[in-house]
Amino acid sequence: MIRYGFILLTFCTALLGGAGAPAQERRPIAWDGLGKDPNRPHVAKRRVTDRALTASDPNQERERVLGTLRPYSEAWWAVHDEIQAENDRQLGSKLVICPRCLEPSPREDVTGSIR
Repeated sequence: MIRYGFILLTFCTALLGGAGAPAQERRPIAWDGLGKDPNRPHVAKRRVTDRALTASDPNQERERVLGTLRPYSEAWWAVHDEIQAENDRQLGSKLVICPRCLEPSPREDVTGSIR
């Protein structure tokens, strides 16, 4: 029994010896260029204010007007179409399609049945 107590006491002493070790100083970490740089400090993103959102989104005023109109009336559809056209314009400015994807494929690349 004393032997098990001695082994337990030795084990606990070994564990407590590592708990008091000082923290290592912060040194640069080797970075391979992929992902986030671990050496750069973390910077929190700022939220966009309402004023900045109003200036960048031309549809905000249209959506406010759309809410005041009678649903599915001619005026409602006109404002709705303007909103959709602006959304399409914004998407078109962000969308990039590779030139090879737009070229028509040669006739010999087309597959089909042989009848």
